[in-house]
Amino acid sequence: MRQQTIASLFFTFIVRIQYILILALLFLPSSVAAQEKVATPLLLHAARVFDGHEIRTNVSVLISDGQVTQIGPRAPFNTHSKIRTIDLGDATILPGFIELHAHLSYQKVPADTVLRHGITTIRDLGGPIHKPYGGDGSLRVLTSGPIITAPHGYPIIKLGATNIAVAVSSEKEARETVRSLIDKGAAVIKVALEPGGEAGAPWSSHHDHTHHDQSRHVQHADTHHPLHQASHAKPWPLLSEEIVTAIVDEAHQHNRKVTAHIAEATGAQIAINAGVDEWAHTPCDPIPEPLLKQAVSQNVKIISTIDTLSKCSGIAHNAASWTALGGEFLYGAEIAHPDIPWGIDAQELMYLMQMAKMELIDVLRAATSKAGQHLNIPLLGTLQPGAPADLIAVRGNPMHTLKSLEYPDLVVSGGQIILNHF
Repeated sequence: MRQQTIASLFFTFIVRIQYILILALLFLPSSVAAQEKVATPLLLHAARVFDGHEIRTNVSVLISDGQVTQIGPRAPFNTHSKIRTIDLGDATILPGFIELHAHLSYQKVPADTVLRHGITTIRDLGGPIHKPYGGDGSLRVLTSGPIITAPHGYPIIKLGATNIAVAVSSEKEARETVRSLIDKGAAVIKVALEPGGEAGAPWSSHHDHTHHDQSRHVQHADTHHPLHQASHAKPWPLLSEEIVTAIVDEAHQHNRKVTAHIAEATGAQIAINAGVDEWAHTPCDPIPEPLLKQAVSQNVKIISTIDTLSKCSGIAHNAASWTALGGEFLYGAEIAHPDIPWGIDAQELMYLMQMAKMELIDVLRAATSKAGQHLNIPLLGTLQPGAPADLIAVRGNPMHTLKSLEYPDLVVSGGQIILNHF
């Protein structure tokens, strides 16, 4: 009887020790687990590869440690057993797209949905601010934080200020605000130069509808008349040129660009005179050609958002004129705006070809390599050696069917496969 009791106690002791060991293994720090995990290099073969600059045929891409390590003809690759190889066949590999005008946080759009639909990097504008994160199996997100605007100016007058906008009334206050935003992680500084009243603009619904109808009639009668149609309603306040100049100067001192929401000639003139780097939209009202020429000469970039603003009276005129003058568009569709896909927007790509008269290869560059250069992230938006391994693939040739880009069959973020339908 005594021997049975000792044996029973010993058995209970052994079971408890095993239980403790299992718990210890389960609750090891994640950093330890991560250090022990070795990612297998990934080799992708495809009929076509757009590397961010040009389209290449029968090229393979090798990914290791979250980066593109090699790209070239299929034959020379060493396909030893430690490399995972996927032959995509008649498919096209492209860098993940970069969306430069999104409102994910404000509209609570799921980041994983955006990633699975081909966007691997976004700039989230006019919402909560945080330092850049992601790109390692999740959507890479950069923010501007609240939009800097005039007291009672746009977007405060429409949407309020909380996590959306901050008003400044002096150069000193403007500089302090820029420094504060950068300290909190802002990758870009956004300002609003929006008096309201542009025909077809979704933010100008407070203005007189009769006036809008008249504006459309005038615009259709003379498509080359580059005048902003004055509204019967009182214009929203604008930041002064001096304050915007202070914002730009402070941002540049901290190696940040300034993007401006503008939609008509008054805001465009202030932005040009103050040295703003980027227009957050193709303007709604037709912009006089001398202003467009001046902006082009200052190397201003325009984030397209043509799909969002396609009802604006001057959008086609501005898009075509900008390209004809040598201006550069970068891709942005304003994800979270009504009717815009939560991922790549093929209609935006088609508008850039149709309205802005851009070649397809240049449209793809605007959404990949040129956008990465604009963000000052080395090689982002390319498939060159050393580039972040953010890429997508679609079956067939998307140059024939752009819509297929909205539904990629393969999505890779930082070397991690997020989606694979091959």
